[in-house]
Amino acid sequence: MESNVRVRFAPSPTGPLHIGGVRTALYNYLFAKKYNGTFVLRIEDTDQTRYVTNAEQYIIDALDWCNIPFDEGPGKNEKFGPYRQSERKDLYKQYADTLIKTGWAYYCFDTSEELDAHRKGHEAEGKTFIYNWHNREKGRLVNSLVLTDEEVQNRITSGKNFVIRFKTPQDEVLKMEDEIRGNITIDTNTLDDKILFKGDGMPTYHLANIVDDHLMEISHVIRGEEWLPSMPLHVLLYRAFGWDAPKFAHLPLILKPVGKGKLSKRDGDKLGFPVFPLEYTNETTGDVSRGYKEDGYFSDGFINMLAFLGWNPGTEQEIFSLEGLVEAFDLKRVSKSGAKFSPDKASWFNQQYMQSKNDAVLTDLYLPILTEKGISTNKEYVLKVVSSIKERAVFVNDFWDLSSFFFETPTEYDAKTSKKNWKEGTSKLMTELISVISSIEDFSSTNTEKVIKEWITAKEIGFGKVMQPLRLSLVGKLAGPHLFDIITMIGKQETINRIENAIEKL
Repeated sequence: MESNVRVRFAPSPTGPLHIGGVRTALYNYLFAKKYNGTFVLRIEDTDQTRYVTNAEQYIIDALDWCNIPFDEGPGKNEKFGPYRQSERKDLYKQYADTLIKTGWAYYCFDTSEELDAHRKGHEAEGKTFIYNWHNREKGRLVNSLVLTDEEVQNRITSGKNFVIRFKTPQDEVLKMEDEIRGNITIDTNTLDDKILFKGDGMPTYHLANIVDDHLMEISHVIRGEEWLPSMPLHVLLYRAFGWDAPKFAHLPLILKPVGKGKLSKRDGDKLGFPVFPLEYTNETTGDVSRGYKEDGYFSDGFINMLAFLGWNPGTEQEIFSLEGLVEAFDLKRVSKSGAKFSPDKASWFNQQYMQSKNDAVLTDLYLPILTEKGISTNKEYVLKVVSSIKERAVFVNDFWDLSSFFFETPTEYDAKTSKKNWKEGTSKLMTELISVISSIEDFSSTNTEKVIKEWITAKEIGFGKVMQPLRLSLVGKLAGPHLFDIITMIGKQETINRIENAIEKL
């Protein structure tokens, strides 16, 4: 049993939250709740060039819609605030200076042009330029490892642009452990000296997230696979500061539905499904990206679907409440390999949740759609309609196509169906049926079915000769729930009117 669990979801506010990010947040949330821990939201806005003003609120709104709200973060239980890295800038410089003093980092004054020249020179020789132990002290690079203390200070005070790099140890086999991937080893000679602090006075992700995770007492870092290559640096940074490192767990990628590669917005645009939880409007271009909420997905079904993209409970069960996911979740059952996204499976999950929803809840969701279409009817009637059609629906947005005939008389009839089922003699037969229907006093579904079927049997004709044209008359096509339920719901006079319309038009 884990104790004092504190996890964090630390997105960058550079645009809408991709479902891969939502899944990372979900796994952090499930892990925290399983062990009565804390789920922290931290906004990592160190990259000011890509900052988007409405992105942070979008992230918060998305987590709220998914019903996985953060326990601690911007504006909420700010025990370790502030929770925006841009508001912690001075703090990071102190820790960068500490690493300089202890010899774990150094100043670099190389210009972009000089570094490009080094790269091109290496490429010309068939080599790859890496800023590390190979060259950092050989005099070809301009840094505090080769300059005197006085030269370094003069460059800093004169406003010379600089960065601070981590001094990666040489000739070491670094041993690490990942909660999902197990033991990992790496030769430190293959690592470059990453920049920790940039010339604009902002830290890089590497320094900021280590400092913040330590100060916010994060116990487990559960993040995407793309950060796995950074794990050696982060482990070394914890060592450099003399801090205990949290446990790391790197989640697999969410893959494209077809082929290999990470799922992207382009895949969704191409194949017709959203990759964001909520609809998003680009403030610069005005472009609108679809969201699962606006496309009619239930948030609990969406979350259930996401949970299975990289994790399984070890049983055949697929439908879980959020509480059930919390209870069943285990990092040891998260896969190392990528999980292929399936739009069909996402729809399937939504349909399962559709069937489990209370009819009254679905009715409340359907009523605004009817209002938009100018349909005025009582809620009790709509409740009966929803009850009769929901098993064939995937989304609430499907309800109108499945039930429009409950509210409006069909004005058109499926041509192919009409040709096949409305033949010579059908109109005469349907005229007789009107007389039968007119004589029925108990217009319940059960009694109406009994009377009409007895009439068909007495005439010694096939049921299809009556039932198919009757459904076509009432619905406009061969679709819909039990025919006699439709008849009872629309009523005797409307049933007769629709048959008469069909006789006239067909």
